[in-house]
Amino acid sequence: MLDVLETTGRKSGNPVSMPIVVVHLEDERYLVSMLGDDVNWVKNVRAANGGAALLKGERTDVKLEEIPEDDRAPILKRYCEIAPGGRSHIPVDLNAPLADFATIARDYPVFRIVGSQP
Repeated sequence: MLDVLETTGRKSGNPVSMPIVVVHLEDERYLVSMLGDDVNWVKNVRAANGGAALLKGERTDVKLEEIPEDDRAPILKRYCEIAPGGRSHIPVDLNAPLADFATIARDYPVFRIVGSQP
């Protein structure tokens, strides 16, 4: 199910919104950049020290925490299971073992949704 991620433009300072798939795994929620590091929402989140908002009926300020590469494989696999549009961007077969996802994990940032921004 698509949510909307809102970040603050690191150059403009204006709100920037985009649809995004939230991955639910083991009682946590995550965002995956199917296009890698070189996308505006990832750069904006990093520039804002993880500050962002999720919009789904109402706006909720959140803190996004980047996940270390070694912990991304199961999240990337789950993302591919629930985000058919993202599969073509991640060069691993959906049914591949986690080890295959681990080999490409460094190229796909993953952020855990920590909760409300303090």
